[in-house]
Amino acid sequence: MTQGQERALAAPATLTEVARLAGVSVATASRVLNGSARRPTGVMRDRVLTAAARLDYSPNVAAQAVARGRTNIVGLVVHGISDPYFATIAAGAIRAGDDSGIVMSIMDTEGSPVREIQYVAALRRQRARAVILAGSRRGNLRLQRELQEEIALFLAGGGQVAIIGQQLPGANTVLVENRAAARDLAETLCTLGYRSYVVLAGPTNLRTSTDRLAGFRSGLAKHGIPLAANRVVTTDFTRDGGYRAAEAFLASGLQAECLFAVNDVVAVGAMAALRMHGIHLPDDMAVAGFDDIPTLRDVVPHLTTVHIPLEALGTQAMALAVAATVDGAGALVKRFGGSVVVRESTPGLR
Repeated sequence: MTQGQERALAAPATLTEVARLAGVSVATASRVLNGSARRPTGVMRDRVLTAAARLDYSPNVAAQAVARGRTNIVGLVVHGISDPYFATIAAGAIRAGDDSGIVMSIMDTEGSPVREIQYVAALRRQRARAVILAGSRRGNLRLQRELQEEIALFLAGGGQVAIIGQQLPGANTVLVENRAAARDLAETLCTLGYRSYVVLAGPTNLRTSTDRLAGFRSGLAKHGIPLAANRVVTTDFTRDGGYRAAEAFLASGLQAECLFAVNDVVAVGAMAALRMHGIHLPDDMAVAGFDDIPTLRDVVPHLTTVHIPLEALGTQAMALAVAATVDGAGALVKRFGGSVVVRESTPGLR
């Protein structure tokens, strides 16, 4: 029987035993194993970790929570973890959390604002260290007030809240300049010679979609190009939503030189629908998206889009979620711009 198996049959190893085997103080062992901001590095850290492994030591999470006043769990609440947009953000947050000894709990709302509120409440009751909300705000004022109330309770209890998207009172925010980036994209497409457009937008109560649509319309207006209401098709923020929206536009009988989808996933679905109806891309119609998700590497023709540093959003959100608050400083806001990336799907009109 191995030492680890013998230990499993005996009482769990204590922090004192780990410290004794490593030849360090209990305080030093605690800082290594319990996620302290002053964690030792180098040889001392390695000795503690080796001793903990030999003794099969597991920190007592409940005891840690009592000692600290809360757990070392950070909840990441997303609107759809299967969406590459949120998956990439999650990857950045998880990597950043590893450096601080954070235990990440990912919760998927499937686009439900009610479930988002419920998750924040659950994390508050579990005394999570922080919560990160990744996803656009919706226009339902009652639900927004309920979410703000939960956030206020979470903050009052000593936790921290970070939001990727639009600002809410008291919460630190990672803000993407959606409107400005969409305007830049529209102006770039106009300089490539495109004069008639169709936009596949998200639900009308989704802030990210409305901001990107407004920015794109503003960019077209600078070049004297109007965007009529019948040239905006609303749909779900999904691949299938993009497919259905493209079919709806084709069925309308209207023509367009360029299709802009307010996110890349919708653009990919639209491209599939256009091909199914015999439209050759990009010769018959140009296509542009927004976000620059990693899976675009496999899309042909390569999609013109707005690059958003998605993993950096997650990294920054984690930094804001675990940052010590400064009395009187107010909530922090970190802004990220987008950069237009022109690829094969918009070669320009000759």
